[in-house]
This record gives sequence, C-alpha cells and structure tokens, in this order.
Amino acid sequence: MSFFESQDWADDSRRQSKPRRFFGFGFLLVFTAGLLAAVFLPTPYVIEGPGPTFNVLGETEGKPVIAVSGAKTFDTEGNLDVLTVSLLGSRDQTPSWIEIALAWMDPAKVVLPLDQVFPTDQTSEQVRAESTAMMEESQQDAIAAALVNLGYEVPSHVYVSEVSAGAAASGKIKAADFIIAVNKVEITTVEGLREQVAKFDGKKPLVIEYTRNGVAGSAEISPTKDAEGKLRLGLMVGYKFDFPVKIDLQLGDVGGPSGGMMFALGILDKLTPGFLNGGEYVAGTGTITPAGDVGPIGGIRQKLFGASDKGAKFFLAPSQNCDEVAGHIPDGLQVFSISKLSDAVTVLEQISMGANLSSLPTCSTQ
Repeated sequence: MSFFESQDWADDSRRQSKPRRFFGFGFLLVFTAGLLAAVFLPTPYVIEGPGPTFNVLGETEGKPVIAVSGAKTFDTEGNLDVLTVSLLGSRDQTPSWIEIALAWMDPAKVVLPLDQVFPTDQTSEQVRAESTAMMEESQQDAIAAALVNLGYEVPSHVYVSEVSAGAAASGKIKAADFIIAVNKVEITTVEGLREQVAKFDGKKPLVIEYTRNGVAGSAEISPTKDAEGKLRLGLMVGYKFDFPVKIDLQLGDVGGPSGGMMFALGILDKLTPGFLNGGEYVAGTGTITPAGDVGPIGGIRQKLFGASDKGAKFFLAPSQNCDEVAGHIPDGLQVFSISKLSDAVTVLEQISMGANLSSLPTCSTQ
C-alpha cells in the first residue's frame, strides 16, 4: 500500500514540475526580451554630463589659448577654466534605457528630451554649425568686453554671419553684410536691431540699409513669425569690431557661447601685471556682451561637478543661473554670483589678496 502511495506522489510531483518549468522559461524569455529592449530600443532622450575643462591661461594643442600681439603682456599663474558639457546621444543614436536609468541616479548628469537638444527642424550638422558660430561670436564679444574694461575704444558694427534659407531676408541680405539702419533708425547693437524688427506692424515692409563689400544698399523686408510668435528676419547676426589690440583665441572643437566671461577674464589677466586670480584654481561659466554683462548658460550643474572633479576651489556662476545652482554645489567648491565682468574681477581680486570672501554675493544669498 505504501509503495503505490509513494508512486502516486512521485507522479503528482512530476505533473506539478512541468508548469513550474514552463513558468520559469517564460519568465526568462520576458526578462531577456526586456533586457534586449533596454539595451537596443531607441529612446527619446539624450544625456548631459560634465565635459572637458580648458584653462584659458594655458595651451591647447601646443598653442596658447590666448595669444596677444600689439600690447605688453604679463605672466599668469593658476587656472581660469572654461567648462563644457558632454552630450551622450544624437538623432542618429540615442542612449539606451539602461544608460538613461543610470543617468537619472547620477547627480552630475541630466536627462533631456531629444527634441529639446536637437530641434526637429534642424539636422545634427546644423546644430553643431550653430554652436560653432556662437562660440566664435562669444570670443569676439569677450575680447571687446576685456578691452573696454581696460579703457580702450572699441568701435563695433552689426554683422550678418548667416541667412536662413527660405527666410524673410533670404535673397535680399547676404552673409558678411553690415546692417546700418532699419527704417532710418541707426543700428549699432544687435539688441537695437531686434527692437526695430519687433516694431513691424504687418503693413509696410521694413527698409533695411546695409553695406556689402563697402557698397551701400537697401532692401524692403517683411519679417515673419516663428513658432513662438516672434518676428524674425531669418538672420544670424553678431559684431565685427575694430580692435586696437590683436588677440587670437583658440579652443579646438568647442562650441557654444558659455565661455565668454572666462575668456574675458583670461585676457584681462594677460594684459595686466600680477595674477588676477592669485594663482588659484578658479573655474566659471557665463555668456558676455561687449558691454560686460554676464548672461545665463545651460548645463550649470554638470559644469559645477566638472569643475569640482578637476580640483577647482572657486566657481563663478551667472546670477541668472543661481536658482539651478542652489542645493547642487559639490563639497569644497565656493560659488559666487556674477552679473557683470566687473563683479568677476572683484571676486578674483579678493581671492588674490586672500581676503575674507564671506561678504561677496553667492547664489545662496540671492
């Protein structure tokens, strides 16, 4: 009797083990499929993280980042680092879901929608070209801001660097033209040009006066509205300056306008005696205008971590980025709020003198 009971039990055990095996096999298939999807399926995101840093007082590819001729220069010491952001992903290849998950858990990285970084109406090549153009314009603005700070006269002209295909100005204004006036109002700044374009009432076209290869001309143009409802001519404009001192800036394959303030500080350090930064390790970021106004940038948190990782002790941050900085400052890094180039100079002078820095504006005191 006991023999048959034992046999029945063995048969039941075998019958029960089959569903378990099928369940385990099914779970393994689902897990494997999920893992493959996490690795290979495209995602609608890209990842920003800390990028390389560059000391504007040093060299890149064997050449000085800042080269001056036509004026006396002085020795420098320490660091004034330009900071960059690395980007993982593009429209051609986005990060995997695993990489996205790891980035979400990393305070030094941020996950951004793909369309925010690579607009649908632009190719990756166009985005890179625009970034390069912004860096070149930023460098010119930095030179102007530094020389103006030193008391030089720096005449400027509003210059067309690019005309968008199919835009309102296409075929009427060309790259390398200088904008002289709009509706008889003299144009001396990019902001002034934007103000005149914004006054377009939709009735009479704007009369744009320009010079092309030294020859005066004019064109009637009716601005069109972009996706945000802003009036646009379809021009990318900047400044061309008559610099009294020849200054060349080199930073390899780096784009964007966020290095402007640090370039200006590096030029000031090169053209003035002593060490503006006291020989300390200072990093920073911020756009700059020829008048010396410092503006906000993207990727501020990643740049904070990039500076800290490289050993920076002090960080100069645009005041308009302070809301992103507060609560995200790496240990051991002192961050100062900067609105103008003169603010940055004041901070560096205080650092150089070994003064008490507690009275200087920081993002936590805004």
